[in-house]
Amino acid sequence: MTFSITRRRLLIGSASSLGAFGLTGCDDVVGNAHVQSVLKMAETLTMRSQRLLIPKDKLAREFSQSDISPTFRANGTSHPDSEVYSQMTENGFANWRLKIDGLVERPVELSLTDLKTLPSRTQITRHDCVEGWSAIGKWTGAQLAPLLRSVGLKPQSRYAVFYCADQLEQALDGSGTYYESIDLIDAFHPQTILAYQMNGKDLEVAHGAPLRLRVERHLGYKHAKYLMRIEIRDSFAGLWGGKGGFWEDRGYEWYAGI
Repeated sequence: MTFSITRRRLLIGSASSLGAFGLTGCDDVVGNAHVQSVLKMAETLTMRSQRLLIPKDKLAREFSQSDISPTFRANGTSHPDSEVYSQMTENGFANWRLKIDGLVERPVELSLTDLKTLPSRTQITRHDCVEGWSAIGKWTGAQLAPLLRSVGLKPQSRYAVFYCADQLEQALDGSGTYYESIDLIDAFHPQTILAYQMNGKDLEVAHGAPLRLRVERHLGYKHAKYLMRIEIRDSFAGLWGGKGGFWEDRGYEWYAGI
């Protein structure tokens, strides 16, 4: 789709010119009113166009086994700098639990074994990173839609917020912890999964073990790794920078659809 390619180049160009994936670069983006205006315009136009023109359940392109990339770079953190996380890796994540709470009728905590018993999906898709690289991988995980239905979303629910184990900045208020969010339209998309396998094997630490989000119609920074909690919310008010994600709080677009 020509529009998607053009928008992706715009994002990559902005990131490259400002060094936005370094923290200093992100500060520059936040402080640059012109860049913010351009990115906001692109985000609004993309979201409105995609939601208007593309059916909400239309699948991102899926590939064959032979298309899987021989090398798949680890985006973002390759190992959370956390004593708690290190302890979880030592026991094979036996004590790890995914908490789902917020605007739900039945909050739950699920083990990796629990998740592997839920309705699953396997898909071979392309990961597009805003830094300019792409790779194709095979992902297997629990579909998010039936899981959210099972906990009973309250009527005012609008967003799913994903909290992760990795902390990219040391901050007493928690704002340095990686997190992401999507709205319920993307949360209920059939290709939105909580992946526990990559290329037929349990996730490696570098790729987000034990669980990562795959939201295939978005750029790579939305695919949160090292998941610990999903909170259902009606807004981002009071949530750190209020923009719905670690990089979004530092100047990136919340809607990263492709």
